[in-house]
Amino acid sequence: MKSSAMTLAVCGLLAASLSGCRVQVDKGANGEDKKVQVETPFGGIHVNTDETTASDLGLPVYPGAVEVKGDDKHKSADVHLGFGAFQLRVRAVSYSTHDSREQVTAFYKKALGRYGNVLTCQGGVAVGTPAVTAEGLSCTDDAKNGNVKIDDSDLKMQGGFQLKAGSKRHQHILGFKDAPPGETHFSLVALDLPNFVDQDGGKHD
Repeated sequence: MKSSAMTLAVCGLLAASLSGCRVQVDKGANGEDKKVQVETPFGGIHVNTDETTASDLGLPVYPGAVEVKGDDKHKSADVHLGFGAFQLRVRAVSYSTHDSREQVTAFYKKALGRYGNVLTCQGGVAVGTPAVTAEGLSCTDDAKNGNVKIDDSDLKMQGGFQLKAGSKRHQHILGFKDAPPGETHFSLVALDLPNFVDQDGGKHD
């Protein structure tokens, strides 16, 4: 994720109307932004990179898989936006294995079962059954349904084939990216949307 640009832009927008906006950026060994924190009197934004693992998302690591860098040159990201009742958190980590996509899919279909029904999605459409989880999550539900703008690139995935489990507010997702021959690159995402997104996808006052 483009953490520094995103957080500085948000702080710039807030600065016009809020006092006390504070930005702290901690650099990694190579000078890259590793931790970014933006604090305001009403809440803040926290971005950590390369510190999140599958276990932090409540999922196991695929046997033998290794973390790999995404397009943003980070292996993982943990982004938390908190402004009063508005709480959004996105955690994502990318891995690589020499096993096939089918093997990875079978492994995580079982692992995701701890969160209830598991959806198989292709291009936002359910493949087989179920088409909706018991908690109301469908293949078309993503952050945009909660009026939160998160690009697929932010989730380190490019649409297409996915496994999903959970509810509209709390989702666990497996997705795949293009990889060199003989490798399978995949991302695990835990998505927690603001509490105004209810089980029917509506909003509370």
